[in-house]
Amino acid sequence: MTAVHDAQLDRLDVRLIELLAAEPRIGVLECSRRLGVARGTVQARLDKLLARGIIRGFGPEISPAAIGFGVTSFVTLEISQRHGHDRVTAHLSRIPEVLEAYTSTGASDMLCRVVARSNTDLQRVLDQILSSEAITRASTLIALTEQIPYRTLPLVRSTVGLPVEDQHQG
Repeated sequence: MTAVHDAQLDRLDVRLIELLAAEPRIGVLECSRRLGVARGTVQARLDKLLARGIIRGFGPEISPAAIGFGVTSFVTLEISQRHGHDRVTAHLSRIPEVLEAYTSTGASDMLCRVVARSNTDLQRVLDQILSSEAITRASTLIALTEQIPYRTLPLVRSTVGLPVEDQHQG
């Protein structure tokens, strides 16, 4: 499998990704019509983008705030050297409010994005996170407002020299 840093995209790949991002339920035949290429070309490109791990899925994008989880925080964890990351990862994966976790460099060992219903509920989530004896310390930053939501299309566009379109002009 091609390493992520070796993944090359061309303008057709980018146009296909943009179309699928804008309309995730669009079919291959409609993609081919809108892109002006054969259906087989679209299918082959899509299969290749999936196989290379560039496109990871087609599921709906969920807003935690819209389903009652209005508090977002970033939590750094220090992990006991004798327990290791695998044990902590298994523990965190059982907590639904932990949306992402990454091993990290610097003062902490892991960085997590966590959501909660309120600040009081965040304390409950943090207590649950800290219930693992493998975690020795946590530090939490509460996000106030989302300035730039998670995005990848500007990055995709930049790989083929296309300009980044500013979605937040006001």
